[in-house]
Amino acid sequence: MAGSVSAQEKAAVNPLQAYYEVKDALISSNASIAGTKATALINAIKANEKTNASKVLRDKILFDAEHIAESKDIEHQRDHFTSLSTDFYALVKAVKLNDKPVYYAYCPMKKSYWLSEGEAIKNPYYGNKMLTCGKVAEVLK
Repeated sequence: MAGSVSAQEKAAVNPLQAYYEVKDALISSNASIAGTKATALINAIKANEKTNASKVLRDKILFDAEHIAESKDIEHQRDHFTSLSTDFYALVKAVKLNDKPVYYAYCPMKKSYWLSEGEAIKNPYYGNKMLTCGKVAEVLK
């Protein structure tokens, strides 16, 4: 019986949702919550069987998520979020993690992308300093 509970728990862990929670913490400029959410992202990536399809992307994502989890410096976290987002985009394109559209947004000031669950721009790189800076570059169905 314990095995089936574990399988259900793994099925319930959605790496994309965990990614969104890291993004939302960065939008609110909360380094502590971003670190906690990055730890949840690490666990979600490790628990999701689909992410094993691309070991290279998986390892890059884990590297950046671990840096975000370990740092209390919001700028350092945002630097790692840049490469995390690029690799996560590639992962979502390679392995279907979404059942709803994913918006791939671009910040021209940071020259960086991020994934979002909605079309409205909420910039994780500058938080409330430039919350609406950016535009949707692509929609992944």
